[in-house]
Amino acid sequence: MSDLDLCYMPATEAIRRFKARTLSPVELMQAVIARAEAVQKKVNAFTYTHFDEAMDLARKAEAKYAKGQRTGVLEGLPIGIKDESYIKGKPTSGGSLIMKDYVAKHTSPQNERILKAGGIAHARTATPEFSCAGYTWSKLWGVTRNPWNRKFTPGGSSGGSGASLASGTSSIATGSDIGGSIRIPASACGLVGFKPPYGRNPDDPPFNLDFYCHTGPLARTVSDAILLQNVMSGPHPSDISTLRPKLTLPTSYKPIKGLKIAFSMNLGFYEVDRDVQKNTHAALDVFRALGAEVDEVDLGWTHKTLESGMAYLEHLFGASLAGLLKTNSRDMTSYARHFAKLGQKSKATAFVATLSTVNEMYAKLGPLLERYDVLICPTNALPAVVADFDQSSDKLKINGKPVNPFLGWVMTLPFNMLSRCPVLTMPSGRAKNGVPTGIQIVGRSYSDADVFRFGMAYEAAAPKWYESAGTRPAL
Repeated sequence: MSDLDLCYMPATEAIRRFKARTLSPVELMQAVIARAEAVQKKVNAFTYTHFDEAMDLARKAEAKYAKGQRTGVLEGLPIGIKDESYIKGKPTSGGSLIMKDYVAKHTSPQNERILKAGGIAHARTATPEFSCAGYTWSKLWGVTRNPWNRKFTPGGSSGGSGASLASGTSSIATGSDIGGSIRIPASACGLVGFKPPYGRNPDDPPFNLDFYCHTGPLARTVSDAILLQNVMSGPHPSDISTLRPKLTLPTSYKPIKGLKIAFSMNLGFYEVDRDVQKNTHAALDVFRALGAEVDEVDLGWTHKTLESGMAYLEHLFGASLAGLLKTNSRDMTSYARHFAKLGQKSKATAFVATLSTVNEMYAKLGPLLERYDVLICPTNALPAVVADFDQSSDKLKINGKPVNPFLGWVMTLPFNMLSRCPVLTMPSGRAKNGVPTGIQIVGRSYSDADVFRFGMAYEAAAPKWYESAGTRPAL
């Protein structure tokens, strides 16, 4: 097995081999670090790296396995941690010049669990400034690129996590999703991404109380996503929003033969790229071949959905950045500054109106999901924007038609609004430009296992993306 094969080995397989003593955490970490050093200039997935410490921890993990000692479920795995959450005593930048010298005073709940389970934070993954864009570049760290086609973005805001996994420089990685920030890069990079229901996974204040906001895993396989999700999930004493009891997802599922899928290509109002449409239909054919029934449905949603979701983000997320304008405006990226200015203009009446929209949306989806087991739609309406795209100034078209440059090219925001619904993103194919496309599998509220049941069945039947050199990104 080559070092590159090690870099793309599923995390669950690596753990199995660690336990069988046919692979050492040191061997895996050495291969991953060498790969990261070889491709970092091309992809720019990482911000801070902790390679020396990671090797020390890998040696300790190796010794535990060799002695038959008790090991954590992630023991010895290189985990890409988004440069947004905190690890005590280590720098966290949030992709911003304003935070370039910040050293965390505590460890975020999700990272606390990952480290306790033996995961090794060998590197921090890049994010746009304050995670407020669907692409990944910043003044502090430069442009992060899609390993499948470096002219394009890997998505955002967890773009570094997506780029790292697609280029083989992490075994699994963390993300956060307030408007699609796990699912956008999962789709653009050919990965599995999970937005858990609100409250399933803990987060830091104040956004732990924002029901649009979710932390979750990105991975190359469904089993790997389950592995990390089961570590991240559960009630936490510092987060009042987290749910009791802890939900532990199964690792195997019954077939989906006879189950029913509701399908919408555009959720009623999105303009969807033709390659995305083609690949979505191909994915639906896989589900049909597995014995599932697929029916196209009309949700009755309109552009009001996107407008309301944007108004919510401007009022809370944008306003949270607005205080920086007075003293730090020059250090901010153009897109973060623009978003902060929108936050300044936001009104409470507009915010309250967004809540009514959510109820109107669920009045359509809720009853539908009583008749169907899941809803499937594309993840990104466009495979990806260019890597240095700027939503504050650039225009964007899909199929020759203008769309909202902020989140009009992705179909993720409606399910932050309907935040209690679990959503699993899976690869559906690749566009003519080589950039992957994806589908969202949306489940009934708090029915996490349902989306994984469909995802596991689909993955087993669909083409494999990372098993051999011929199907991986050429870097």
